[in-house]
Amino acid sequence: MRAEAAAGGPALRKLIETSIDECVAIVGAPGSGKSTALAERVERARAEFPGADPLYVNAARELDAYAADLLRSEGVEVTIVDDVAAELLFAAACAPLFALEWPEFAQDQLDPEVPGLRSPERFLASAFRLLRRLRDAGVTPAAFLAAAQTGATAFYAKPPNFADPSLLAATKSAYHDSLDVSHSELDRQRRRELDLAKILTRLYEAYVELTEATGKMTGRDATAAAARRVQTDASLAARLRERHRTAFIDDAQELTGAQLALLAAIFGDALAGVTLCGDPSSAISLVRMTQPEATFARAATRVELRRPDRLAKLDCARLPTQFEEAQLIAERVAGWLADGIAPEHVAVLFRSVRNVQVYEAALLDRGVPAIVSGDANIFEDRRVLDALALLWNVHDPFRHDWLLRTLSNPALGLSDASLATLCGEPADPQRQLFTFEEEPAPTVRPGRWDAKRDLRLGWNVIRGERDDALSAEARARIRSFRRLREEWVRRADREPFEAFARAVWREGLAREGDAGSPAAAAQQAVLRRLLARLNEFIVRSPCANLGEVLHYAEQRMASDLEGCAPPDGDADFVRLLSVEAARGMHFERVVVGNVRPGSFPLWHSPESFLFSPRLGVVPKENSGAARASRTAKFSYYMFASKATRRYNNAERRAFNYALRRASDSVLITASGAPTKGVTAPEFLEELRR
Repeated sequence: MRAEAAAGGPALRKLIETSIDECVAIVGAPGSGKSTALAERVERARAEFPGADPLYVNAARELDAYAADLLRSEGVEVTIVDDVAAELLFAAACAPLFALEWPEFAQDQLDPEVPGLRSPERFLASAFRLLRRLRDAGVTPAAFLAAAQTGATAFYAKPPNFADPSLLAATKSAYHDSLDVSHSELDRQRRRELDLAKILTRLYEAYVELTEATGKMTGRDATAAAARRVQTDASLAARLRERHRTAFIDDAQELTGAQLALLAAIFGDALAGVTLCGDPSSAISLVRMTQPEATFARAATRVELRRPDRLAKLDCARLPTQFEEAQLIAERVAGWLADGIAPEHVAVLFRSVRNVQVYEAALLDRGVPAIVSGDANIFEDRRVLDALALLWNVHDPFRHDWLLRTLSNPALGLSDASLATLCGEPADPQRQLFTFEEEPAPTVRPGRWDAKRDLRLGWNVIRGERDDALSAEARARIRSFRRLREEWVRRADREPFEAFARAVWREGLAREGDAGSPAAAAQQAVLRRLLARLNEFIVRSPCANLGEVLHYAEQRMASDLEGCAPPDGDADFVRLLSVEAARGMHFERVVVGNVRPGSFPLWHSPESFLFSPRLGVVPKENSGAARASRTAKFSYYMFASKATRRYNNAERRAFNYALRRASDSVLITASGAPTKGVTAPEFLEELRR
């Protein structure tokens, strides 16, 4: 049954009061009354089943935490880790593959010349992203391999017409050669594809075994494991159903296939007693595989709530350069704050905040307190790198990349000439003929005659062997740093890490801006965020030393799966947020910035291999004795699935979601000349038409 009603209307109330044992979907835009209707249904369930414990999930991701608790209650040791740690776990599963240690290679049962394997790091990243999507969809390794084999048989046994004019028109001319294939070439690609599917299955199985053996799981891993456990244990399913009787899922548009499978394992395929509440147009995640319409279609009764349109006032601006765009945003936000709007009621939204330094700098220079949160890697922030560099200087002064960062930063501010002097030959070269016990071993590279070249800068800094060649001012600065470092080395093993790190940063970092300025406040907020992340690692590894803490930070720095959550006490800041980080938030004034192809929307860049339930594995890159760079199957899949169009529609949905975060007004900005909108849409120009 499907019904539409205004929030609070009699038709809605009658419909909401349908049997509590029925699966109901409450669908509507923000502010339409969904949460109120859901709360009423929760209260009704508690009245009807006073002894039950309804399963209430405020956001779909909370279901992952429920799954982890369920596993723990069944005696399974579970430690929830994030995607960065999971990727490292997956890398351990991949190590034998990259070393070609599998017996199948020696026995010629598998061909290592499969798509992407020549670039191990890229292969690992693509494979892990595929694995995440498979986990979200609830696809097991066995089901994945079966679908890959079935899909390959169906596609290659009766290949499509690669000369179809519509297919050729939809494929870039640079990739037309991928469609010019013979039967023998298709057979070669099929064999490579099946070998790739077998390799990915082995890696998937190894990863699942590792997660279960170590207990280290992401939320999606815990959900998949819990669903499998409930599906195979009828008594557990009955106990859970009796315990909860009903379930209420808010933001249900974010439910993944695995989460739905867990709910179905508990409440039955009909999801009896489950109420799904959400807004399909708010499904904007880039990292979770969701199908909101399919999710809400599982409900027996669907209630669609409508509200009068109350769109915020829109203002568009396109500037010649990104710098000028950032200046306009800073000017407008500063004006809003001057008019009395509180900083927490203002946000600057981007599709991604990985490269928004120019906007943050413009706001801080204008005296606007600003902080970045979202998918930006906190360990790549320049203020974090400066702080980590000081800790590296204590732990290993011969990591010259970090030492040079410290020496050239504002606290010391040594000139290039001074740095060159410190890298030069000591005044007493005879000293280099002797190796003392406390000296690290020489690091001679092939063809290098100077055994101490990799150590010289560190020696000159910590021993002062080139001080006499420095200017008086540079000499005073380097000696001051040397004294500080000697004190830090003494304190490193005597104090708790947090007290030690705070002392090092307090004494060794230059403050950004004047005391009490927005720049200084932002620096302190970033350092608090960093310290919290490092403390999390120390809590998990209480015996970790300084070197292990820094190694952890380096691993995080190298991952593109990192992010940064809003810091505590960020109410005093204007927030620069990715759209996903702004999910569920509302502001009085909003800027949606950098709205141009490549930034918002992001370019559609498919992974090295995709998976289709109907076609199986779809490798992008050709391999072996290939004439074309792409496979015929990939070119066909991109055309048949309308992948680019679906991707751009999802990006448009994210853009519309960003516009709805404001209650009063929205400023949409871009820079550069507009494109024709062929490869990717021009959202700002569409609003102007």
